[in-house]
Amino acid sequence: MSIAANISAIKTEVEQSHVKLVAVSKNKTVEDLMEAYRAGQRIFGENIVQELIEKQEQLPKDIEWHLVGHLQSNKVKYIAPFIHLIHSVDSLGLLQEINKQALKNNRSIDCLLQLSIADEDTKFGLELDEAIELLRSPVYPELKNIRLVGVMGIASNTENSKQLKEEFYELNTFFKGLKQSFFRNIDSFKEISMGMSNDYKIAIEQGSTIVRIGSTIFGQRLIKQFNIENKSSLN
Repeated sequence: MSIAANISAIKTEVEQSHVKLVAVSKNKTVEDLMEAYRAGQRIFGENIVQELIEKQEQLPKDIEWHLVGHLQSNKVKYIAPFIHLIHSVDSLGLLQEINKQALKNNRSIDCLLQLSIADEDTKFGLELDEAIELLRSPVYPELKNIRLVGVMGIASNTENSKQLKEEFYELNTFFKGLKQSFFRNIDSFKEISMGMSNDYKIAIEQGSTIVRIGSTIFGQRLIKQFNIENKSSLN
């Protein structure tokens, strides 16, 4: 199937569940993204800051860009002028830097707290007690140029549907606990970003409001054009 056909099929499926689709376009060409764009997709997610910047410069300006990969504090300044949602906030220090750069750009940036749900040490994310500590910090209320709108989690890389269901259930439970304790009267705290190509259907069943889908849309083909190792690093 073509990228356009894949987009159409998945959008129909997820939007019936009132779930937002983020097309994760890491290592894909501008032409690939434009095919998805012409099929009606307007939300794209990137893992790497440098690749995100290059594509944002070349593509239509009504695209809503999401940063879905791990974010280093020293890279925040490059995406602060335009980023719509940062999925991967995993420390108070990173949140402070996002706030600093948002202030410089005279805007507010929406963020998700990345919580640890996978049975893998290689995944980033806050433990629930660390998230609570962050929200209880005297520093957090002073961050006026960020807005926490929900949580994000990456499940284990497994085909065990029972384990995936349990991990997504855990993230939804984390979300509900944070909502009740810290965001009870804040309507904007409503997003649960969970589910990728291999597990998004289970994630939707467990309450996801945003799914991040790459290979099911674009295929597995790697694109040398955006091989970050062959490009100069941002300073």
